[in-house]
Amino acid sequence: MLKAGMKMICLAALLAGLVACSSDEGEQGSEATVPQIVKIRLAHPMAPGNNVTLGYEKFKELVEAESQGGIEVQIFGNAMLGSDRVTMESVQQGSLEMASSSSPNMANFSKEFLAFDLPYITRPQYQENLYVALDKGKLGRYLDAESVKIGLRPIMYSEYGYRNFCSTGKLIATMADLKGLKIRTTDSPVEIAVATDLGMNPAPIAWGETYTALQQGTVDGEGNTFSLLNDAKHSEVLTSAIDSQHNYSLHILMMNEEFFQALSPVNQKIISDAALKALAYQRNISADLEKAATQAFLDRGITITRLSATERQKFEDATRPVWGRFKDSISLKLVGLIQETQRDDYTVK
Repeated sequence: MLKAGMKMICLAALLAGLVACSSDEGEQGSEATVPQIVKIRLAHPMAPGNNVTLGYEKFKELVEAESQGGIEVQIFGNAMLGSDRVTMESVQQGSLEMASSSSPNMANFSKEFLAFDLPYITRPQYQENLYVALDKGKLGRYLDAESVKIGLRPIMYSEYGYRNFCSTGKLIATMADLKGLKIRTTDSPVEIAVATDLGMNPAPIAWGETYTALQQGTVDGEGNTFSLLNDAKHSEVLTSAIDSQHNYSLHILMMNEEFFQALSPVNQKIISDAALKALAYQRNISADLEKAATQAFLDRGITITRLSATERQKFEDATRPVWGRFKDSISLKLVGLIQETQRDDYTVK
């Protein structure tokens, strides 16, 4: 009886296996019709709760819902897989599917992205114009073409925000107060030039190492959005800030171009549509998050100086020569496309 029972169990298992194989093969008999799940790893350096982070979490949610589980997005945030430069190199090489980099750090891959670092090339009142141009206009198409040349496909131009100078000790209330500060910058040569022209000593340091550098006194300050600085706990060591708004940064989500082209047209559309919806959500919440971070700074006793129009003009005048020093590195066409958006009468083309 035992042997007979075992035979029945084995036969049942065999039949179950045959049925399973038949259903996997489908009507063709030799070709599986069950689609494979597309798995995408997305790396970024931003802190939990940051506006960029929340945008990528929304992107994941939308992609997975629209694809009905056919695409899985795994997010590695907070520089878990390395700095934005390191992870973008991995995407470029094809060992990672997606990564996000600040526009200053994207200049390591294409000097065209230096255009966004030019001091005061954009202003807060024209942000919506800039977004329309990136999402639907000539500006976005120009950057798409430049990115493809280096093996990358832009997916999202996320709101990062305007950088403001902050210090760990010295009170900074005017442009003159910045002189002599050792300031953390990215590797962007434009950002380094801006700091130099303002009388500071620039020190390029990877984002993941910046908190320790501030804490240990390796640098005296940094320039970044209040939102990111608060989310990354830098507010624990900062004591003074000024709303210099000296340059606007984007966080650009890129995909390996070969990987993108290998996706089905349906999946490409799912990703593109989800990106636009996630951007609308992300940009909509960014202003409120920056206001909340500003209040958090004040609550911690950090002094924030609001520049008068006269004082801000001093910043613009002092940094304008930076434009001339990079005129041979950045396409005048690209600079013009950005400048077109900074007008009340801008219309998307």
